[in-house]
Formats: sequence, C-alpha cells, structure tokens
Amino acid sequence: MTDKTRTLCSYIVLILTAVISVFPLIWMVIAATNSSVDVIAGKLTPGFKFIENYQNLLANQDIYRGLFNSFKYSIVQTVVSIVICSLAGYGFEVYHDKYKDALMGVILMSMMIPFVSMMVPLFRMFSAVNLLNTTIGFILPSLSTPFLIMLFRSSARSFPMEMIEAARIDGLGEFQIFVKMFVPTMKSTYAAAITVTFMNAWNNYIWPKVIMQDSSSQTMPMMISNLTSGYFTDYGMLMLAVFITTLPTAVLFLFMQKNFREGLTGSVKG
Repeated sequence: MTDKTRTLCSYIVLILTAVISVFPLIWMVIAATNSSVDVIAGKLTPGFKFIENYQNLLANQDIYRGLFNSFKYSIVQTVVSIVICSLAGYGFEVYHDKYKDALMGVILMSMMIPFVSMMVPLFRMFSAVNLLNTTIGFILPSLSTPFLIMLFRSSARSFPMEMIEAARIDGLGEFQIFVKMFVPTMKSTYAAAITVTFMNAWNNYIWPKVIMQDSSSQTMPMMISNLTSGYFTDYGMLMLAVFITTLPTAVLFLFMQKNFREGLTGSVKG
C-alpha cells in the first residue's frame, strides 16, 4: 500500500468517524424544529415547528428557572471543588510522605464505591440538618472528588521543587507560593478540571432528583425527565429542551478544548 493510499484511507476513516460522532447532535437540532409526528417518522430535514415547540416548552416547564438553577449550582460547585481539590492535590505532592501516599490510596479506592449505594444515608443526614432544596445540599457530596485530586497531584509532579525552595528563601509563605506560582503555571490543568467539573455538575441527575424536592429548585435534567413522565411525549419539544440543556456544556468545551487536552496530557506526562 502506497503512502497516498494509506493517507486516503486514514482520511476516509476519520471523516466517517466524525460524521457518526456528530450525527446525533445534528439530528437533535433538526428534531427540535419538527413536530413529534415528524420526529417519530425519522424526518432528517429541518421543519418549521421551532417556535411552536418553544412555546409548548415554556407552557410545560419553567425553563428559565431551570437554567438559572443549573448555572447557579454548577458554577458554585465548580469554583469550590477546584479550590479544594487543587489545594489537596498540591499538598499531597509537595508535602509528600508515606502516610499521605496511604491516604491517597484510600481516596482512590473510594472511586470504586457506587454513589447510588450512599444516597440513602446521605439523604437521611441532609434531611436531618435541613439541607434539602439547598445549594449546599446539591454540591456537598461532590466538593472533593478523587479524580480531580489525582489530576492536580499528577500535575504538581511537574512543578519544579527548586522554585518552591527559592520562593521560601525569598520569604513567600506556603499559600502565597500556591497562589502566585502554582496556579498560574497550571492553567491548562485548571481548564481541564473546570470543564470536567462543570459538565458533571450540569448533567447531574440522580442526586438532584433526590435532594431537590421543591419544583422551584429543579435543574434542566430534572425538567427534561418531567417532559417524558406523561402518557404522551412531544418529541419535538423534548428535543428542543435537550438542545437547550446541551448548549452551555458544548460551548464551554469548544472554548476549553485546547486547554482541556493540554491539561489532561500534561497531567499524564507529569
């Protein structure tokens, strides 16, 4: 096989893979402009029902309240989680000893515990301290995740210890070293962590369904599930709701994709 043939085959495979990957998103956008009958029939051309679907969606769900709640919970969880996990990852690597390695092993082992198995005791505890339908109740179980701690610890391995020692000699405190030296150096890692955390918080469904019992506290994934709970499902309206819910995370990933890739590969190399 010649080089030109090999290159052509590679491009064909890549094009087919890209089409297969993007098709569900394209179909979702097209379905949002069609009626439920057209969606069920598998129509693959845009229709003229977008405004009607949007009006039906507003009549069925308080979409603006759902967007506000999703943004509020996701932004708060992202900011707090990044601060906590970056400090933890930095501390595990910079102040390294065998006891911290053992503790890190325990933290990583906790990734094997399904969150579903902890929901009942968490719900009982949160209910006892009146944290139902609150932002704290939403974000508290996900404030510190083993993946983010491991990500920041891996990135901290590439941070020169000589810089830390020189900064200490110059009189900088430990927190100043972290804020003024570590954070600016690890921008790609922070971008990757922000992307992952925001998307997880935005798409979270099971825990909000348990903890957010008031209709005014519902997020967008919860509202989408409400649209399928009746005897008849308007698929055009449903696809529009899915499109609106997908848009913020898609835009975030498009803006962050370069730093996201560099942050993940950088942590592996570190």
